[in-house]
Amino acid sequence: MARWLRDRDLQRETESGLNVVENYNGVNDYIKFGKRGELASNRREEQELGMLCLHILQSALGLINTLMIQDTLALPEWENVLTDADRRGLTPLFHTNMTPYGEIQLRTDRRLDLTDLPTA
Repeated sequence: MARWLRDRDLQRETESGLNVVENYNGVNDYIKFGKRGELASNRREEQELGMLCLHILQSALGLINTLMIQDTLALPEWENVLTDADRRGLTPLFHTNMTPYGEIQLRTDRRLDLTDLPTA
């Protein structure tokens, strides 16, 4: 604790980590909006299934958002705009592009362009 109190870099790193966790939890709350995000069942299996589905949805959201960020940053007008610090601040965990209410259109006649995905 004493080290944390005197080390500004450690404080920034801790704050950054807390922001990531809060953002993660905020997206979870946004996705699982029913009953204020509370688990609706006392049955362990149903709770586990609900959490696993939530993780799958959040992973899918992160993938789609990552692809959108990559497509946007590949545009020529963004070539030298972001600094390294700006790039470190990017996160795919945002939900402004999704709506939990209203109409959701499933376009089976269109596909995501996944041809330019990076390979490991």
